[in-house]
Formats: sequence, C-alpha cells, structure tokens
Amino acid sequence: MTSFTARTLGVIRRPRATFSSIAAAPGWLPVLVLTTVVMFGSSAGFLATGIGRQALVDQWERTATAFGQRIDDAQYAAMETRAASGIPSLEYAAVTALLNGPVLAFGLSAVLFALLNRGSGETGGVPRASYTQVLSIVCYSGVILALRQLIAAPVDYVRETIASPTSIVQFFTMLDEASPVARFLGVVDLFVIWWLFALAIGMSVLYQRRTRRLALMFTGAYLAIALLVALVMAASGGTA
Repeated sequence: MTSFTARTLGVIRRPRATFSSIAAAPGWLPVLVLTTVVMFGSSAGFLATGIGRQALVDQWERTATAFGQRIDDAQYAAMETRAASGIPSLEYAAVTALLNGPVLAFGLSAVLFALLNRGSGETGGVPRASYTQVLSIVCYSGVILALRQLIAAPVDYVRETIASPTSIVQFFTMLDEASPVARFLGVVDLFVIWWLFALAIGMSVLYQRRTRRLALMFTGAYLAIALLVALVMAASGGTA
C-alpha cells in the first residue's frame, strides 16, 4: 500500500495496515496539503452562502454568551454587517483549517514524539521513531478530521448552524444547552474520538505499544480538555 490514494482511503478502511506502510515509508506533505485544502474549501463554501454567514454571526453570539458576554441588538447588527462583507467568513475558514491542519499536525507530532520516545530504545526492545514518522502518521490520521468537515458543511447548511452536527450533545436535545453537562457534550465530537482511535492505532504500530492503552490515554486527555472548557464556560456565567 504505497500510493497516495490507497493510503488516504486506507486510513478509513484498513488503518493498521495503512499505518504500517506509512511507518515504513513516511511522507506527510501531500496529505497535509489535501486535508487542509478540503477543510478550508468545505468551510469557505458553506460560509460563502447567506445561510452560512448568518450561522457564523449566530456562532459569534453563542460563543460570547457562553463565556458571559452579553450581546445587545446594536452589537448583533454590527456583527451582521461585518459578516456580510464576506471577509470574516474567509478568515474563519482559513484560521480553522490552519488550526486543524498544519498547527495541530506539527504541534501534536512534537508532543507525541517527545512523550512516546521517552523510555524507548533499541536496547529496551521498543523502537524509537523519527519525528518524520510520527508527523506522517498524524497527518494521515487527519483524513478523518477532513472527512468530518466535508460531511458537516452540507449538514450545517440544512440545519442553518455552524455548530458541529457530530457532537454528542446532538443526541441529548432534552438537555438545557446552558447546563454544564450539555456544554461538555457539545465539545465532545464523535469524529474526533474516531480520529483519536485511528491515531492510537498508528502510534501503536510505530512504537509497538498496546492500542487500547494509547486510545484510552488520548481519549482521556481529550475528555479532560472538554471538561475544562465546559467548566470555564460555567464559571464565566454564560447562559448559552
């Protein structure tokens, strides 16, 4: 499994075999460019519509309110005027694509490289990986995040919102969206969990460690961050 297309699709269909191939012959630039472009294009396409621009304004208002900032009618009208120019939509799409693409890939790879290489070594029977190998696996696992954005764009258009349609809170519509539980579930995303499990498979192949242990470690860290975000919003006195 050496072709770029086979590897890209293999992350979804056959992750273990695919990551084994990537570890043996690492390469990260083409897939990082592809996933970043897909995330930017799908987001920018949605936000270029009138529904998308209104959804962006509503997202600004919800975010401000969640952290305790009240938005009056004049401020809301100003946000609508700003969004109508189209520039904020492109900025939002570009920033989110860069954060979920190159920034996440390089930053996470550095963290994983430092943590997982600690205590590893040929003398201990556990191989050390190169940063390029780690980066390649992280970049290819990002295919799942790009797929998430590709699916979310048309769904968000129908729902007329920019909120993630794959967050767990979507299954608990009976909850008060201002409650800490709803905020926590709103941060936890099913595609992100899938991505973390795929990443765990890749790291287990590279470092010959148990997939379950790595998956629990990655998911635990993610849930801890989600809980922290929910607590910060609750402490700020937001109502939405």
